[in-house]
Amino acid sequence: MNRSLRSLFLSAIALIGAGAFAADAAKPAELRLDFATYNPSSLVLKKFGWLEEDLKADGVAVRWIFSAGSNKANELVSSNSSDFGSTAGSAALIARTNGVPQKTIYVYSRPEWAQLLVKADSPIKTVADLRGKKIAATRGTDPFTLTLRGLRDAGLTQKDVELVPLQHSDGYLAWQRGNVDAWAALDPFLATALLKDGARVIFAKVEYNTFGVLNVREEFLLQYPTYVQRVIKAYEKARLWIIAHPDDAAAILAEAAKIDVVVAKNQLTQRTALRPEDGAGVPGPLLRAALAGVVPVLIEEKIAKPGSDPAKSLEELIDSAPALAAVASK
Repeated sequence: MNRSLRSLFLSAIALIGAGAFAADAAKPAELRLDFATYNPSSLVLKKFGWLEEDLKADGVAVRWIFSAGSNKANELVSSNSSDFGSTAGSAALIARTNGVPQKTIYVYSRPEWAQLLVKADSPIKTVADLRGKKIAATRGTDPFTLTLRGLRDAGLTQKDVELVPLQHSDGYLAWQRGNVDAWAALDPFLATALLKDGARVIFAKVEYNTFGVLNVREEFLLQYPTYVQRVIKAYEKARLWIIAHPDDAAAILAEAAKIDVVVAKNQLTQRTALRPEDGAGVPGPLLRAALAGVVPVLIEEKIAKPGSDPAKSLEELIDSAPALAAVASK
């Protein structure tokens, strides 16, 4: 190689190295993520400031944004108002199918947080009795897809009932006031209704609850993979802390949700699984199997946009690599 070619070659290598270093050194000015009462890990992280502490030396600020439901978390990610959103797995799949560019990178819990409720004195005994009745449900969430699947199991579709699209808290009020016949409830409102209102469950199936998952904007994941792993590490710390301190975790949930500690304990101890053997942590086969059951519902009930492919979206949605890397580097 002559001197000129050698000089050009070395210059190219230097530029490539500088570019790789710049990519590694890239950092966001601010990291935006949601917190929600259906996501106890987010409440613990926000309470203790572990993520802020970890990112302080990098000069990266942390901004917390409240999500009232999975649908709202998806809206935040879709509008680029948040980098991370915590949702039910089914909600993440619906969003991805309908064009929201996000990846599911972590499972913060396997909850049975959705059930179909009526009042104690309601004449409604089974899902089949809901024909022609009003059901409050938050579209694009686990209670919504659980309701659709429960109807299908009873030989009904959403055309056989009147689905009233209300946010979870508004659905609870509508149900309390008798404005609807049934309510697709989500924790902590579910726990409150069971313990405080004497609600009666007419449909519950843990397999139709599709895990609590953390999603990230795909662009953010590509640009800042190291910071995605650091968020996952913080979530892992919170998950382990809740397992070790259930009473303290219930107190944090009660404070954030403005509910009794007894209600918070019911949510955390009766219907929230947090261990890897239950599917928490790295997204794996249990999550995929749960979401595979949602795919036909999205198609047949026309929840997915025309021309979309929920099965393909499921394959694109889950990315286990960031969680595997985060766990390996602990």
